[in-house]
Amino acid sequence: MTVDDAPGFAARGSARDLLRLVATGAAESRADLARLSGLSPSTVSQRVETLIGDGWLREVGEGKSRGGRRPRHLEIPGDGGVIGAIDLGAHHARVATLDLSGHVIASKSMAVEVHDGPEPVLGKLLAAVTELVGSGTGAALRGIGVGVPGPVEHSAGRIVSPSRMPGWNGFDVYRFCTDRVEVPIAVDNDANLMALGEHRSARADLDHAVYVKAGTGIGAGVISGGQLYRGAQGSAGDISHCRVVSADPAPLCSCGNTGCLEAVASGAALVQALAERGIPVTSPADVMRLVDHGDPHATAIVRSAGRYIGEILSVVVNFFNPQAVFIGGLLADCEPLLASMRASLYERCLPLATQTLLIERLSTGVDAGILGAAQLIIDRIIES
Repeated sequence: MTVDDAPGFAARGSARDLLRLVATGAAESRADLARLSGLSPSTVSQRVETLIGDGWLREVGEGKSRGGRRPRHLEIPGDGGVIGAIDLGAHHARVATLDLSGHVIASKSMAVEVHDGPEPVLGKLLAAVTELVGSGTGAALRGIGVGVPGPVEHSAGRIVSPSRMPGWNGFDVYRFCTDRVEVPIAVDNDANLMALGEHRSARADLDHAVYVKAGTGIGAGVISGGQLYRGAQGSAGDISHCRVVSADPAPLCSCGNTGCLEAVASGAALVQALAERGIPVTSPADVMRLVDHGDPHATAIVRSAGRYIGEILSVVVNFFNPQAVFIGGLLADCEPLLASMRASLYERCLPLATQTLLIERLSTGVDAGILGAAQLIIDRIIES
């Protein structure tokens, strides 16, 4: 296998990239790592020895000979510890433990209300991760990745001006968690972690992609050059408060502006629009059930939402020219919404931008966020 044959690993050679080559099965020996990364054998050996010393890799048995002495086979130890992951939404959360390769060992979905405030919610989720670790094989917890449904100053792990998280503004998620568990913590926006999880697990061959999370709120994560792109402060990809010009009337958004995408196309906006018509719904799941049963009002509203999402994404696609747009979250399973979004993108984008553009649902489904949270903390631990 050459560098070009290894998806998503074009001549990158950090310790985390070497680990990922082993985790994906692209490399089985130091020689493979040198060939795929473009690093010298001595540099690869130095970094591999560090990873072995820290328990991320081990050498066992002998690999295939390529004409000389058989190389030692590299693998990620199954007993080297576990990673905790938290993916928090507005009304639910998913927690999990994963092995050092980033594969899910155990997971659990929980009903939570983000409106209850940061301390009770995060305390409950940290306790759930600890419970999963305790009920497992006894492997030590190496770190926890945390995803939250609001803007995150990534370098500090602090939430900044969330529109749908009362009581969370300025809350230091990183400090709260590190004060309660004695392992490394990494925090990011949930849409970023969804993008990271899907990219690393299923789409490493795509270097440029936009990942939209459409649930109670709306957000997006951006992969550029094969890496998660956060921008200067960590808000790259936040499409939720871009104004939808075609929305008429333009409803007031929780941020104080009018006509924001989140105010016209999020799950919360759909619930509000149907409730104002006297249709008894209390959650986006209720809206989806009405669509599944062919309700004309619900179907019309989600089609409009798809057009609005496509309108905003058309600007993103024309500007960024990604290889793919993926959609996840509860609303991603709504075919009328997805069809309208596709139609709007093809109508509004330059032909060159959509010539080979993929527009698809996530393949990792509800696990995308916890997969991304695990990758986030694995990166953080290895970098440090």
